[in-house]
Amino acid sequence: MAPRRQTRSTDTSDQEGQQNTPPTGRMDPMVIQLLNTLTQQTAALAQQQRTFQQQLLEQQQQHQQHQHQQHQQQHQQATPAITFKSFQVAKPPEFKGSADPVEAKAWLKEMEKAFALIEVTEDKKTEYASYFMKNEASYWWETSRAMEPEGLITWARFTELFSERYFPDYMRDQMELKFLELKQGSMTVPQYERRFTELSRFVPTYVDTEKKKAKRFQQGLRSWIRSKLAVLELDTYAAVVQKAMIAETESDSYMKERENKKRKAGIPDKGQQQGSFQGQENKKLGFQHGRNTSFRKPDTGSVGQDNRLLTGSQQGLSRPPLPECKTCGKRHLGICHRLNVTCFKCNQKGHYSRDCKMGIVCHRCKKPGHMIKDCRAPATVNNMIRAIEAPPVVNVQPLARTYNMSMGEAVRDSDVVAGTLLVNSIPVQVLIDSGATKSFISETFARRLNCVMKPLSGMLTIEIANQDRIAVSSYYPRCEIEILGNRFYVDLLPFKLGEFDVILGMDWLTEYDASIDCKNKRVTLVTLEKKEIIFRGEKQRKRFLTMIQAKRLLRQGCEAYLAYVIDIDKEVSKFEDIPVVNEFPDVFPEELPGLPSDREIEFAIDLVPSAEPVSKAPYRMAPVEMKELADQLQDLLEKGIIRPSVSPRGAPVPFVKKKDGSMRLCIDYRELNKLTIKNKYPLPRIDDLFDQLKGAVHFSKIDLRSGYHQLKIRPDDIPC
Repeated sequence: MAPRRQTRSTDTSDQEGQQNTPPTGRMDPMVIQLLNTLTQQTAALAQQQRTFQQQLLEQQQQHQQHQHQQHQQQHQQATPAITFKSFQVAKPPEFKGSADPVEAKAWLKEMEKAFALIEVTEDKKTEYASYFMKNEASYWWETSRAMEPEGLITWARFTELFSERYFPDYMRDQMELKFLELKQGSMTVPQYERRFTELSRFVPTYVDTEKKKAKRFQQGLRSWIRSKLAVLELDTYAAVVQKAMIAETESDSYMKERENKKRKAGIPDKGQQQGSFQGQENKKLGFQHGRNTSFRKPDTGSVGQDNRLLTGSQQGLSRPPLPECKTCGKRHLGICHRLNVTCFKCNQKGHYSRDCKMGIVCHRCKKPGHMIKDCRAPATVNNMIRAIEAPPVVNVQPLARTYNMSMGEAVRDSDVVAGTLLVNSIPVQVLIDSGATKSFISETFARRLNCVMKPLSGMLTIEIANQDRIAVSSYYPRCEIEILGNRFYVDLLPFKLGEFDVILGMDWLTEYDASIDCKNKRVTLVTLEKKEIIFRGEKQRKRFLTMIQAKRLLRQGCEAYLAYVIDIDKEVSKFEDIPVVNEFPDVFPEELPGLPSDREIEFAIDLVPSAEPVSKAPYRMAPVEMKELADQLQDLLEKGIIRPSVSPRGAPVPFVKKKDGSMRLCIDYRELNKLTIKNKYPLPRIDDLFDQLKGAVHFSKIDLRSGYHQLKIRPDDIPC
């Protein structure tokens, strides 16, 4: 029975659902009209609600704008307008056009700080800043301002022009190089940190992060400070600076404490070694200081014990000097080290070869074993005459003296004169040296000399600068020297010389009554006919720089000039001498008649969109180049190839020397080339073209004339 009731209940619910949802086709028209009315009313209410919300939003916006305007008016009333007089209260510095980039950069920073403090508006910054530019800086700004378009110059544009003038690219490179080469050296850590901060402003890419800045600073520290900081692995710049200062301060404190301990212990400083042994000497002599001073038996210690430093109880005592050594003549204790020294000249012990007395003869007393400065014989007139006229007491060989030097040393030395002379009709390098007692000839050049060698009457000893002595037994008599068409004669001793072929000494200078003007490198000689001859020696040549040295000087701001050497006496071949030119004179005219004719298709160079005109400062020119530029421009104007222009834009003009000695006018279009649209089609490679020339034996060249290979400016490119 239960399942049956459940079935009836289900059927009843289905029937009720069908009765509550009548079909549309059977709906009452009144109900449909009521539904439509409700729908329209609902839509109208929604539209009214949206309109109300929009009006409310507009009222809120108007209220906010009104409040903002009131706030601005109140702010303007509270803050008066910034005037130049109020800006002067900040006392900004003046800039007079210094070439120091650090000073220029600092001036810009100070001006920006003053602008921020006084709240100067953007339209007044350039005007206020230009007032504080004086002297050369003021002249530069007047010129730059005239080249700018009319209207307001923003502060960003001003800083750009200012940086181009007082902080150009080469100065940036120079400051970058100084920053990369910065080392602590003899500076303290605070001094090094100030210099590092000063230079890092110009190279922000190297210190744009804390880690990079700390690493760069740590690399420039001294090695012992850097090694201490390396184990700490510091990542911040402030931590590296702080630890470096601590390490340096602790090191200074340690050194001072160590010096104090040395001073208390009696350990001497440098230059006080002699005094450090005085207390020890007192101990050896038996002095004992105290209340009762008495003599005691000297200590009999070893040499090593005698040379030990004193303790603190032995300092401050008055001590006698050290004994003088009989071997070396100096004051010291212990065994003299000279006892084991062997001379290379005499093979005897006790002295060096530089102190050897063997072969030394005194010129005053003519006795061997000492020099004139150590001679104890009285320097009387009789002794001097006897030393010259009388024969030597001992059998000593005659002595000659010479000094061997190079050509460069002779040119720099003010005591000698060097040059090129004819010796027996052969050009040779000659050194005129008043420090040489005899005249010498190089053994290498002597083989080419057409002269007979003769023996000397006796052996002659030659002493050179290092005190070595060489014996000579022959000479070349009456060798002919030609100076300005006059002949002189000299006896030459064969000797091994350096760069020079002949050295003329005092024997030749005395014979011809020579006088030497060392300052002007000039020698005046008197011939046998009593005629004065002046010989001028070679002066010091100009120094040459390598390319690396030249680039380094240019980075440092040095000026450089490009010089051309032109042989004006050289004859240039003429076109009339060439038969082909004479046959076709219309093909090889002297000058072009004018501009080329207009063609159906004209080649043009297109620039990238929105390209601006380019202007660069002109190159520095020598007066000769300035004159050549004026002449060539006037010639081009007369031919009609160019016309006058008043545009402030321009490009630098360098000159290039041609093989015939004339100057080619070139225009630096590199900046303009950066704005041109590059070719998209493949171009032939120069290497491929050279490969195609294999086997060619005849080549021709062409010297392009002005107006022939240039492109005419399009009429629409010419400003009105």
